[in-house]
Amino acid sequence: MTSKQQESSPVQQMIAKSRNRKGKKVIEKIIPIGLFLAASISVLTTFGIVFTLIFETVEFFTRVSITDYLFGKEWLPFSGKEPLYGILPLILGTFKVTLIAILVAVPFGLGAAIYLSEYASERVRKTIKPVLEVLAGVPTIVYGFFALTFVTPILQAIIPSLKIFNAVSPGIVVGIMVLPMIASMSEDAMSSVPKSIREGALGLGATKLEVSLKVVLPAALSGIIASIVLAVSRAIGETMIVSLAGGSTPRFDFGVTDSIQTMTAYIVQVTTGDAGYGTTIYYSIYAVGFTLFIFTLVMNLLATYISKRFREEY
Repeated sequence: MTSKQQESSPVQQMIAKSRNRKGKKVIEKIIPIGLFLAASISVLTTFGIVFTLIFETVEFFTRVSITDYLFGKEWLPFSGKEPLYGILPLILGTFKVTLIAILVAVPFGLGAAIYLSEYASERVRKTIKPVLEVLAGVPTIVYGFFALTFVTPILQAIIPSLKIFNAVSPGIVVGIMVLPMIASMSEDAMSSVPKSIREGALGLGATKLEVSLKVVLPAALSGIIASIVLAVSRAIGETMIVSLAGGSTPRFDFGVTDSIQTMTAYIVQVTTGDAGYGTTIYYSIYAVGFTLFIFTLVMNLLATYISKRFREEY
């Protein structure tokens, strides 16, 4: 009896293996389908967003001249007499905040990246980098209150003419917000540069600083520029910080001490209930949103092109 069981056990094992193989084959067929559906949902969602923006923007331009929209220097949608929809003041306000943010984020972000990549020990790097990246997880509304109640009073003590709502305070805080993006991505790009290049430069008599600035930095330039471009894109699309600390006064000037309004801040203003559904003001938020979408799309495509065009392969 025992011998028969021993003889049948290999057969039973073969049957079990064949069943397992059938189950694996079914799973292998199902998994690609599931992954394809997941990818399709992402693509379809993107197309849905784009088509919604285009459809509603076209409706807006049936009511407002596209020439007045693109080249107009006054944005007064709530004017009782004759509403004006010139997008230039909102674009200029957005660029003011973005420029200040980049002036803050780039030097400090690159400085942090150079330190983490070239000077910090492994223990220090493992401690500082996660702490730095925690800044990326802070809700933007917290940043907004920080800009309004902490940064602005300090700046007013330095610049007496600075208004409570201005471009400087949200610009600085947006720069702090995007700083981890530049620091983290730049540090990754610099760390990918082979050690042999550093050792060769040191062997030729270069100092640590010269190696960092003249060897490693140019070698990682594609990743660094891509991180800056993505940070610019993130700064352009920032909403809550500029809504809370920037104000709601669209101005076509280059002053940074007075109240401004960005494209995202205007969208927030209208969506809080200042305009009824189906009105021209309601459709204007889609036109502004589509304009913002174009800017961020161009910046993302530029980052992709730069990272591919100037990438160094070792």
